[in-house]
Amino acid sequence: METESETAGVREADERALLALSVAYAACADARDGEGLAALFTEDGALVVPRPPSELRPVIVRSGHDALAEVATLLGRYERTFHLVSTPRFEVDGDEATGEVPCVAHHVSAPADPGAAGPAGTDTVWFIRYRDQYRRTGSTWRIVRRELHLQWVEEHPVSVLGPPSDGGG
Repeated sequence: METESETAGVREADERALLALSVAYAACADARDGEGLAALFTEDGALVVPRPPSELRPVIVRSGHDALAEVATLLGRYERTFHLVSTPRFEVDGDEATGEVPCVAHHVSAPADPGAAGPAGTDTVWFIRYRDQYRRTGSTWRIVRRELHLQWVEEHPVSVLGPPSDGGG
């Protein structure tokens, strides 16, 4: 029988692994790594996203690794993105878990006329709450379902846009 201390240690390890999964998702999205992003999900995993500006609730379902890998291609319409994950909460029950993961996602578009005077681009900022279901497969956690709940959107001009980093978009 596990002691209370051992149980707390296992719970903390699971929560660290689940946080790492969300950070990996953000990194794959920003690097436009569709295969890496899809691998974070179970084989039948699903990502459910909104259709802004008309619909901020998650309504579009992408399920299975092929459809999930295409997410990186869809993000390619932006000059670059930057996803910042913060203050997640997880509930672990054996080999299943749920989570709510806040994220601020920047989507930078280049100006229509790059040579014109004015801003170097536009940053469309999504304030997100991911609502997740997870499953442990072997020793690894995977996302079963991730719903992107868009809280609000802001747009800001970008003053300077440097060259893309080696890490992707």
